[in-house]
Amino acid sequence: MTTTLNRPPASSAAPAKPTLTFRQRLNVLDMKASPYLYIAPFFILFALVGLFPLGYTFFVSLFDWHLLKGQGEFVGLRNFQEILQDRFFWNSLFNTMSIFLLSTIPQLIVATAIAAVLDQNLRARTFWRMSVLLPYIVTPVAVALIFANLFGEQYGLINNILESFGIDRILWTNDTLPSHIAIATMVNWRWTGYNALILLAAMQSVPRDIYESAAIDGAGVFRRFFSITLPSIRPTMIFVVITATIGGLQIFTEPRLFDPRTSGGTAKQFQTTVLYLWEMAFDRSNFGKASTIAWLLFLIIVLFGLVNYLISQRIATTGDRRGPRRSAGSRRRRRSTAPAVVLPGAGPQPPAPAAGPAPDPAAGPAGTPDDTTPRSGQ
Repeated sequence: MTTTLNRPPASSAAPAKPTLTFRQRLNVLDMKASPYLYIAPFFILFALVGLFPLGYTFFVSLFDWHLLKGQGEFVGLRNFQEILQDRFFWNSLFNTMSIFLLSTIPQLIVATAIAAVLDQNLRARTFWRMSVLLPYIVTPVAVALIFANLFGEQYGLINNILESFGIDRILWTNDTLPSHIAIATMVNWRWTGYNALILLAAMQSVPRDIYESAAIDGAGVFRRFFSITLPSIRPTMIFVVITATIGGLQIFTEPRLFDPRTSGGTAKQFQTTVLYLWEMAFDRSNFGKASTIAWLLFLIIVLFGLVNYLISQRIATTGDRRGPRRSAGSRRRRRSTAPAVVLPGAGPQPPAPAAGPAPDPAAGPAGTPDDTTPRSGQ
């Protein structure tokens, strides 16, 4: 059987939207466009000073480009092939990695220790906190002059002290490892205080009641540092590691000023990749290969950045996995140690109802509004 319903006809005209005034339209446009206008200067500057030089450098690397003659013939990826077969490029990459390891690892360890000391209740702590930043504001030229005199082979202070103890002189500029140690010392002296202040800011954001609770439970200073401080500042530590890695791979000023007469030593024993790039561009006037070295260095930095990102994600995932376990354990502990609920004394309890005849079904279920039996406390 079919039933036909007589429905009222739908209204053909949609409800008219309220007409906005010019001021209201201006307010709507302001709400939508203002955030993009606020962040636009950063992206415009980044496109001008970041993306455009990057793309133009890759364009130059595809040509036989001379410093004075300008653009030459198109060579494609031949510059990349020749640079990857150049032993000086691999020598510069080895020197960069060696100086990077000698500078970054001790630098982060000492910076963390200094930040932990400055995080204590010291007298004149503002003075001490500002003092660690002094090496950062000294110009790299002054730093290079000071340490070049300290590590001088003939009249350097360190060699004179070693000779006074009967120890042979160290060839700081002619041997590979001593020259790397000398340059890494310059880098560490300049950047340790800067990283220490960043880590100190992260340490001060850790709630103090956690330290107080740990101290009450008997945790010592080192226990609190390794169990509370380091896990709490892990994101800042990752940031410092990544920035130190990028800066270490781009090191140029310290090795350039350590021996200004050469570009990385007489045997290229401390020539870094950026220093080799500078030599290729301005000593050999080969802009095509210099641009190729710049792009290879860019790819290496991106590779290190990805490795750091994966490591940081791994650490964060490990922390998340431990979190729920701790939460479940704490929930179990809370459940097992939760005090039993004790009802307050309510005076003499009413006597238990005596067994009587079965309730009349017509009276309704118990607990319904029809149940008018008085309860305890009412």
